[in-house]
Amino acid sequence: MSHIGILGTGRVATNLAGELSAAGHHITLGSRSPQDTAACTTGLAPSPRIAFADHRTTARTTNIVINATPGASSLDRLTDLRTELAGKILIDVSNATRDAADGLPGDLCYPGSSLAEKLQAALPDTHVVKTLNTMLFTVMTAPETLATPPTAYLSGNDEDAKKTVTGVLGDLGWQQEQIEDLGDISTARATEAMILIVPHILRRHGFKPFAVSLAR
Repeated sequence: MSHIGILGTGRVATNLAGELSAAGHHITLGSRSPQDTAACTTGLAPSPRIAFADHRTTARTTNIVINATPGASSLDRLTDLRTELAGKILIDVSNATRDAADGLPGDLCYPGSSLAEKLQAALPDTHVVKTLNTMLFTVMTAPETLATPPTAYLSGNDEDAKKTVTGVLGDLGWQQEQIEDLGDISTARATEAMILIVPHILRRHGFKPFAVSLAR
């Protein structure tokens, strides 16, 4: 089992922390400040496998790091951790958008590119893998709850890193046939653009579990 760091303290981060710790991984949840630790524990069952630290400590002391910070500010936050993230696998599950008037995702921050590509360029010594950004956060850890089998897309330059991330997805309940490797990190611009359909789905149906998936 791995020691996985999760940068972020919101619903995505705590949802992933709970399921990955239950699968046997040791988790460090990274917050921007000690005051955020209380927010981390809300709705998160106590576990001896879950610890808390600041972002820098989390990135430095774990071998796989998940970016669950708000996508619009992720690039600045993680670029500041370049040294700590060197040699690590960075799983990016965030989407970089500007909020619409109702607070739902709006325009892409990086049209013609993607957050994952920007992160890879800013962190050349880190293996960035994009995945799990095309679904409601609850589906990330419970793909079996959807009536139609969902798809988890993978984008990344390093094949070994993608194999490792595939293993992490398996621990979250994803079957091999549900994982679609799209290719190098440039393919992340396609899955990140899928976020444009999400606010329309949420406005029409509310926050019900869904995923943007590939049907064969």
